[in-house]
Amino acid sequence: MRTLIKNGRLLTPQGEIERGWLIIEDGVIRDLGSGTGPSEPFDTIVDAEGGYVSPGFIDLHVHGGGGHDFMDGTVEAMAGAARQHLRHGTTAMVPTTLTCSDDELYQVIDCYRKTKAHLTDGPVFLGLHLEGPYFTPVQAGAQDLAWLRSPSPDHYQPILDAGGDDIVRLSAAVELDGALALGDELKRRGILGSIGHTDATYQDVVAALEHGFTHVTHLYSTMSTIRRVNAYRVLGVIESVYLLDDLTVEIIADGSHLPPELLRLIVRHIAPERICLVTDAMRGAGLPDGTTVQLGSLQKGQPAVIKDGVAFLPDFTAFAGSVCTADRCVRTMHQQAGLPVADAVRLMTENPARVIGVADRKGRLAPGFDADLCLFDADINVRHVFVGGQQRF
Repeated sequence: MRTLIKNGRLLTPQGEIERGWLIIEDGVIRDLGSGTGPSEPFDTIVDAEGGYVSPGFIDLHVHGGGGHDFMDGTVEAMAGAARQHLRHGTTAMVPTTLTCSDDELYQVIDCYRKTKAHLTDGPVFLGLHLEGPYFTPVQAGAQDLAWLRSPSPDHYQPILDAGGDDIVRLSAAVELDGALALGDELKRRGILGSIGHTDATYQDVVAALEHGFTHVTHLYSTMSTIRRVNAYRVLGVIESVYLLDDLTVEIIADGSHLPPELLRLIVRHIAPERICLVTDAMRGAGLPDGTTVQLGSLQKGQPAVIKDGVAFLPDFTAFAGSVCTADRCVRTMHQQAGLPVADAVRLMTENPARVIGVADRKGRLAPGFDADLCLFDADINVRHVFVGGQQRF
């Protein structure tokens, strides 16, 4: 199967190619260039109509969408959530759990494997992100307090063994007893250790970085900032991010969790290669304002109401979660944070590919890379999506 995409604005690592063309063969990008394109025969020709052609979006932190949550523990729910995000340009994702009972977690791991084996019309599953249960209660956010605990080998070793290569990321509060040993074990297994739902100090973060925690979960959300301890000011995780260049970060770029002014502060003072965009979307992603949905599983979750493009607790005193999609992340960073389109796209493609360890084959428009592509217009409205060279939207 040979496909030609022509008349597009190709966003490549070397810069934008106007009036560009791209050839897909056997699921990978074979060649690309500028001009009218080769005259050889193709099975399919797609006219980009002067719009952008970018690598497919990679979401490192997503809980659900389209009325489904990965915690529902069914193939139908996992596949339904994945398909919802595909329509918004996501070609690869890391399905994310919530703090829960061990039985629920093992069920999700099993369901993930079944869904991954049978999902032929959605994004690629890159592995699971375990968000919890090793969090501090004061920064739990929407996580279920009943299941929070400190990490201990007798608890996490069986879980990591059961997940095997399908667990690619774990978020934890690094100030908890046992967290540094957990970081060592994650590093040994090649799992991304991420600092999240944490009340850690700068000294805690420095120690965590030395023990393999190299990423920060949804910067500014459910984490410590500067405070006084015995009259002295002590830095939190937020300030640590600006000082420690070896940390990568992710931001929920829906324009609500972090206002545009804060997004501009982040991109001004954190090196662009350190920043990833994530949706952190719950089941309400893609559903209209006014919809009431469950945060977490249908059986044990808590209600939330979608309003103004974000999920609120029923009393509207706090956010309950994101209903963002990848195209909205890119759009927000371009239109509200002021980044050029190519730079905004890089935060949702090349950077997450590098952070999660797939940068050798995903996240770039380059010969030999997977033909995971997103075609969109100047307002970041998605027109077509390709996964492995197959047009799926």
